[in-house]
Amino acid sequence: MAELSRPDLDYRLKQQKILSEFGVEALRADDLGRLLQRATELCAEGMSAQFCKALEYKSGHDTLLVIAGVGWGPNVVGQAVVGADLASPAGYALKTGQPVISNHLENERRFRTPQLMADHGVRRALNVLIRNREGDFGVLEVDDTREGQFDEADIAFMQGFANLLGGAIERQRSEARLQAALDRQELLTREMSHRVKNSLATVAGLLSLQARTTESQQARDALADARSRVEAVAQVHDQLWRQPDLAAVELKGFLGSLCEKLRESAPGHAITCEAPAMPIPADLAIPLGLFVNELVTNAIKYAYPGGHGPVRVAAEPEGEGRVRLSVSDDGVGLPEGFDTGAARRSLGMRVIHGLARQLGGELAVSGHAGACFALTLDLAQA
Repeated sequence: MAELSRPDLDYRLKQQKILSEFGVEALRADDLGRLLQRATELCAEGMSAQFCKALEYKSGHDTLLVIAGVGWGPNVVGQAVVGADLASPAGYALKTGQPVISNHLENERRFRTPQLMADHGVRRALNVLIRNREGDFGVLEVDDTREGQFDEADIAFMQGFANLLGGAIERQRSEARLQAALDRQELLTREMSHRVKNSLATVAGLLSLQARTTESQQARDALADARSRVEAVAQVHDQLWRQPDLAAVELKGFLGSLCEKLRESAPGHAITCEAPAMPIPADLAIPLGLFVNELVTNAIKYAYPGGHGPVRVAAEPEGEGRVRLSVSDDGVGLPEGFDTGAARRSLGMRVIHGLARQLGGELAVSGHAGACFALTLDLAQA
């Protein structure tokens, strides 16, 4: 094998450097149009050619559309087409899968010279196929009006670009399909939460209707409690489908909306809410909403016998990934010697302790100067 002269060696080293740098761009690119345009610019530079173009195959018309290029006149990129048949250099490369070198188009007997190239005085061309596992995308081509020779080493350089483009095109199309599937899944999830919310609202309405037609006060109270719990779950689902991120719920807005609903059902009580604007996992939203609903409802029913008073819902960050959620009042407090274990015999306390366990939190109860139930959660473990 003959040794390369210094100018030839420098030329090939320059091509290798350009191809290597483009490989990094191809891996990172998320805009196919910009990537194709960049490829044509670098190919022209690496080949010291006047023109370069990327052509996309349009199977419905059996033509190749110029979708990126450098050196061409106006109204070429995005508009000009060449034939994809075996009688054109680009068409031959596409249909056979073989690279095509034509260093003397004016004397070429294998192909006709496409009108686009004739209009620009092109005398020589090199075409390689852009292909990936999904099929043939199109052709990458360099052209020049000057005398000279494209050779086998130039094919290797151009094919390297075409292979990188083929891989990038496949990756971007796969990512686009995946994103479309994710968008559809998100839409379905939001629609499901919206429908669940509407269904639960119907159930709450039926429970309210049943309570009005029941003579037993005990049964009416039980139905009212059940309706309140169903409405709490419905409120959570109403929040979930509105969240920008379905995997998380914004705590401040979530608790604020829940307390607003509770205020509507107990207008005589001053129900306040203070919470930071922080995300919590969506999986915690339903048990957390039920926990707050249960405690606020209990405070409304038992804290102020025969009267009204404040009920406070508060959430405070406590160190890395931890939050303390409390519901407190200024009412009569808990009975003397209140035993949380014995109190679990009541449905309400069983619900509260069950939800605390489900949330994985530490529940603390105090009954001096009103009642306070505080749950410390480690969101990092949720």
